[in-house]
Amino acid sequence: MRTKSDRIRQAVSFELIGLALVTPLGAWLYGFPLLDIGAISVISSLVATCWNYAFNFAFDHALKRWRGTTAKTLPLRALHATAFELGLLAILLPIFSWWLGLGYVESFMVQLSFALFYLGYTFVFTWCYDRVFPDPEARVAA
Repeated sequence: MRTKSDRIRQAVSFELIGLALVTPLGAWLYGFPLLDIGAISVISSLVATCWNYAFNFAFDHALKRWRGTTAKTLPLRALHATAFELGLLAILLPIFSWWLGLGYVESFMVQLSFALFYLGYTFVFTWCYDRVFPDPEARVAA
């Protein structure tokens, strides 16, 4: 299992890199002012950081109980990234709608594009993070 400080490093680095990528991309793609996209991105990042810590803690505990290890196979990585983004999508939908002044359908579409970006980003980031900072208890996944 990862330590508390390792989980915090993972969550914070994930969000900082994600913000640096998604803010200018979102402003350019949707034509919202950079400040609006930047603000909703920071709000989302703060919510996502808390969600990241809680979700990864629960996911690793479930994985350890189910398989005896926190090592992730390719299908488990896909499940991890998808479940994380679906949970975050549900949490952030009303915030996006309110902040950007959009209806729920429009807000969902904007947020869905963010979620699709983060789905791929989550997969790549966690794979790289596990290579740079390996979990000492994780056995090689079969």
